[in-house]
Amino acid sequence: MDGDTITLTGLRVFGYHGVYDDERRDGQDFVIDLDLTLDTRPAARSDEVSDTVHYGELAEEVAAIVAGAPVNLLETLADRIARAVLERPLVSAVRVSVHKPQAPIPLTFADVSVTITRARADTKGNADESSTG
Repeated sequence: MDGDTITLTGLRVFGYHGVYDDERRDGQDFVIDLDLTLDTRPAARSDEVSDTVHYGELAEEVAAIVAGAPVNLLETLADRIARAVLERPLVSAVRVSVHKPQAPIPLTFADVSVTITRARADTKGNADESSTG
């Protein structure tokens, strides 16, 4: 990911994602980390938030996705988040990590996460593939 980066880490949101019925019924915390690639020079010159990505608004949008419609896989949730971030015209690429620290693993562990990287060109290709069925 070349360019400047805006990073949001540790966004904790309650959601109902998972393969198991109790995960979808009871829910759990998910933690989201984002790295957005964009050119921040216009914002640096103008000192206007309209020339960059408003990370407060971004956090609210990502939280709504995580708190929204359940999915089975972290991979699916990460992809939904990436697609939403890439709808912002200033963002050329995004790295999304979705952590599931309370995953149903019967052993002691610190965290489970899925990390994906998507570029604007990736979403165009996926949209074309899904529309051809």
